[in-house]
Amino acid sequence: MNKNFDLKELLVSHHPCVRSIYEDAIQSQCQDLYSREQIIAWSSLAWLPGILDRTLNEGKGWISTDNDLIEAFAVRYPINRLALIYCRGRSARQGHATQLLKQIEADALADGQSVLITEASLLSYQLLLRYGWRIKSLEKIKISGILFDRYLMIKKLI
Repeated sequence: MNKNFDLKELLVSHHPCVRSIYEDAIQSQCQDLYSREQIIAWSSLAWLPGILDRTLNEGKGWISTDNDLIEAFAVRYPINRLALIYCRGRSARQGHATQLLKQIEADALADGQSVLITEASLLSYQLLLRYGWRIKSLEKIKISGILFDRYLMIKKLI
């Protein structure tokens, strides 16, 4: 059963914690979707200098807390793109990502955006489909020389 969690604006002081959530989400929830090599390559991006810096520093994001512990986060960057949405494994499927997604979409509308885009992993695309996002295409990318599939997705907000 989903409950309402506290959403707070993502601050610079939260960056180390959200990097940890990024790593945890991949390592704890992707074993059935990705190979061990893919999980290692992808989760290591959390700590590599320059990889998430611009998105975290220039994007507009939110954290979701439960009992004052940060359990999930989402960031929109640039203004028309859902860049990141991740939740700790221990808090998955409890409603954090749903609340964050709704907040990101509301922010985009308030900022005059009529459409949002994203590149969704095999883990996140099903959540997005449930909330009206559409798959535009399948994309193949490489992370540390390892091939990944992801979905280019879009949602019309109005």
